Amino acid sequence: MPEPRTFRDEPVSFVRRSGRMSEAQDRAFTDLAPHYLLDVPRAVAWTSVHPEARLDVAAEYGRDAALIVEIGSGQGHAIVAAAASRPDDDFLAVEVFRAGLARTMLDADREGAKNLRVIEANAPEVLSSYLPEAAAAETWIFFPDPWHKKKHTKRRLVRPGFADNAARALVDGGLLRLATDWEDYALQMREVLDAEPLFERAFEGEWAERFDGRVMTAFERKGIAKGRDIRDLVYRRRPRP
Repeated sequence: MPEPRTFRDEPVSFVRRSGRMSEAQDRAFTDLAPHYLLDVPRAVAWTSVHPEARLDVAAEYGRDAALIVEIGSGQGHAIVAAAASRPDDDFLAVEVFRAGLARTMLDADREGAKNLRVIEANAPEVLSSYLPEAAAAETWIFFPDPWHKKKHTKRRLVRPGFADNAARALVDGGLLRLATDWEDYALQMREVLDAEPLFERAFEGEWAERFDGRVMTAFERKGIAKGRDIRDLVYRRRPRP
């Protein structure tokens, strides 16, 4: 592959933190990573994806099935539960925090969710190049970092320009599901996606109904306990010309 660039063109939606992992989490990377963790060629940084790298979805999962991608999977509670309950579908968890990836692999192994893979990578690069075009049946973005300080909102994942990458990765008619407990971020998400000609609303009224395929996590309960409303959105990828 050609020599990679030495800098990113856009700010990322995360701050990479280092933290001590438990012995079990360390073992996950030793024992479980060969099955669950995708080995990704890098470009600019450890969480980058080389622009010429491509995922062979059928080869990786050993079959042709609907692929559901979760961006910012955290500890993996939502995607592990989905993968365990939907064995006929395939799932990909995209996350940059190694402790969360370790927890996801441990829980997936415990639940027997062999139809799940995880990737340690910056999400826009996964959507824009690593996934083949029209590879995903659905993309989930649940409770992304709100970057609530005004000077940091440029780091938000769902901002102008994001929809192009999301649409590229989705099949025609595929769904983009979002949820947040920050009202101003929910409004920004809706504004960005309503203005995007590649998507159309797949809900009626002001907000979508809560996605019943999303398990209630401690993170969501925490937002509710603090008095924040949970707002869901769902958009459909319009057919390609």
